[in-house]
Amino acid sequence: MNLPGEGNIKSMIFGDIPLVGMLKERMSWHEARQSVLAQNVANADTPHYQARDLKALEFGPMAKNAAAGVQMAATSPLHFAGGGARGPEASRTKSYEITPQGNGVVLEEEVMRVAQNVSDFQMVSQLYSRGLGMLKTAVTRR
Repeated sequence: MNLPGEGNIKSMIFGDIPLVGMLKERMSWHEARQSVLAQNVANADTPHYQARDLKALEFGPMAKNAAAGVQMAATSPLHFAGGGARGPEASRTKSYEITPQGNGVVLEEEVMRVAQNVSDFQMVSQLYSRGLGMLKTAVTRR
């Protein structure tokens, strides 16, 4: 897979940055998910076919590993300790609609998942491109 900004020595160096690596992994995950969702759509009329999806990509452990050497410094005893509040976790309910032939694919749901996946991929690829652009600007400015 040829990602934007790759192909020269500078982008190889930037690939070692944890955030860039996480964005590349996220784009690869969206690419693999698009393939799985396309198979679901293609098999919408196949008897006994059940819709599939990839397990959500977990970035929590990756972010903890990337930030293991970085600690927040308190310059005053009145500062709060870093607690890291978490927001609500999204959960997706599975559809249980089954056709008389035993097919479990709901075409409308699959099309919505494909559209959301494309939108998410575009967002991540823009973040990747802009991040590389900022890093290149910071490195090449004198």
